[in-house]
Amino acid sequence: MGSDRSTGEARKLVLDAATQLKKAEMDRRQLLWRSLGLAAAGATGIKLGTRTVLAQDIRQDELVSVSTEAQQTWLRNFNPLLNEGSVRWPTHCGVYEPLLVYNVINGETLPWLATKWEFSADAKTLTFTIREGVKWSDGTPLTAKDVAFTFNLMKEKTALTGGAGGARAVLDGYVTKIEAPDDTTAVFTFSEAFTPGLWDIGESMIVPEHIWKDVEDPVTFTNENPVGSGPFTEIGKFEAQYYEVLANPNYWQEGKPYIKGFRFPALPDNETANLATVNGEIDWASNFIPDIENAYVSKDPEHNHYWFPATGDEVMLYVNCTKAPFDDVNVRKAFSMALDRAQIVQIAMYDYTQPADATGLSDAYPTWKSQSAVDSGAAAVTRDVDAANKLLDDAGLAKDGDVRKLADGSEMKYEINVVTGWSDWVQSVQIIAQNLEEIGIKAEVKAYDFAAWYEKVTKGEFDISIGWSAGGPTPYNYYRGQMSSLTYEDIGTVGNENWHRFKDADADKLLADFAASTDDAAKAEMVNQLQTLFVEKFPAIPLFPGPQWGEYNSTRFIDFPDADNPYTILSCYGYTERCLSLTTIKPRPAS
Repeated sequence: MGSDRSTGEARKLVLDAATQLKKAEMDRRQLLWRSLGLAAAGATGIKLGTRTVLAQDIRQDELVSVSTEAQQTWLRNFNPLLNEGSVRWPTHCGVYEPLLVYNVINGETLPWLATKWEFSADAKTLTFTIREGVKWSDGTPLTAKDVAFTFNLMKEKTALTGGAGGARAVLDGYVTKIEAPDDTTAVFTFSEAFTPGLWDIGESMIVPEHIWKDVEDPVTFTNENPVGSGPFTEIGKFEAQYYEVLANPNYWQEGKPYIKGFRFPALPDNETANLATVNGEIDWASNFIPDIENAYVSKDPEHNHYWFPATGDEVMLYVNCTKAPFDDVNVRKAFSMALDRAQIVQIAMYDYTQPADATGLSDAYPTWKSQSAVDSGAAAVTRDVDAANKLLDDAGLAKDGDVRKLADGSEMKYEINVVTGWSDWVQSVQIIAQNLEEIGIKAEVKAYDFAAWYEKVTKGEFDISIGWSAGGPTPYNYYRGQMSSLTYEDIGTVGNENWHRFKDADADKLLADFAASTDDAAKAEMVNQLQTLFVEKFPAIPLFPGPQWGEYNSTRFIDFPDADNPYTILSCYGYTERCLSLTTIKPRPAS
């Protein structure tokens, strides 16, 4: 949810522009490159491992064209220890790699730079066995000493996140020591048992000690010429509006990658990106395209494809639980029962997802979800205006004409915060505002630019807001973010989770027991109890699972993941799952 997304009007602009381009005699691909000022002007030398080739050795049409970030100009930054939004794609999992890969589609955790891992009996020691035979792109062997160096550097420099961000909290709160007793063993010592730390650590990017030990300030280091272990480590042309990332000649997976690299035109907004995607200028994208069957697929049904699995983090309606009447669970449930989720999904989300169930768990957790919890909470997420009105009446929030009043006589009148330009969310809260008016609640949609919206939700300075939730390989992160005192902050203090400010002692106990356990069956039962507790306490209002946007054009490249070949998610924003797609995509064979 980081970039502006198309409005309904923008869809018309995209289609109108597409029609105009079809009338043009100039080849559409050439038109795009010319409009962005990307025509090649002479041969440029590119360092590929130990040899130098000319840029003309690799043609632009041999590179996969990707649309990921909405940027006017590119800043050359390939620092993998910073958050993904700060650096160029595919720094994480393309240039640098993690110890393991979590594949959300099938719930599997796969070995990558590590071949195996194990917790001690007391879950206070985590040991990784590091893969032998891996080399950095400059030919230097990768060892466990690089792993220990990476995490010790992160412990020292607290502004570094490792890429995903989860490792930061684990290093600060739990890990006391990182060692490499030999070249294939990395050992993490914890102050207390915290088994979810496996993925927080395992999905962080690893950097080479022989390069980074001499970096003066790793926080501000832009790493313009990276040395990585990933399949794409060589930076080709890099200009303000265009750059290329090319294949690693020393990649450890023999025969991979299959493609020569990627190219990235600067597409300043979602409308421009959608136009390029619709017209076949982009091979792989992760954009919100309204009415995609008509706007995209119909333009070239043989080659234009998309896949939006609802495995993203749950989109929530947050009400501030520190304020009356939102501190009353029945009021929260009344708000939920007033919502027409079917209409929200159909109109605002173009049926790209489905209404949430009462557990708040998305399609990322099919093996964890408790059907009994789903069934027991069904009424709370089913539209029933009469039942919602009764709950509010019973809570003493009587109607005065068309508007309900609080105990002090003031009207129940609130703003619903949303990010300007995030059209699916804007349309969602517009429908929500209409639904709340039906039960006597005055609700005004208030759109803010992202920075202002984010400051309000993270500080808890709002009444009602739409927002995302936490995700991860298990439901632990989601429920920690919804109900834990560990994520609870006072109003005015920034909280990266638990924006609605809710905590529960029973949830704290279950979460702590889950984190300390290495027994899978016991952990499954704890998650069952967490789901039941969430349905009972209903601290926030689930709306729908977030779709993971992904489109591809198979004219020049094949073997992208999709519903027929679901080896991982298609979205470019998938985190460590990206390791799988980057090493699977192939050029289309010559006919």
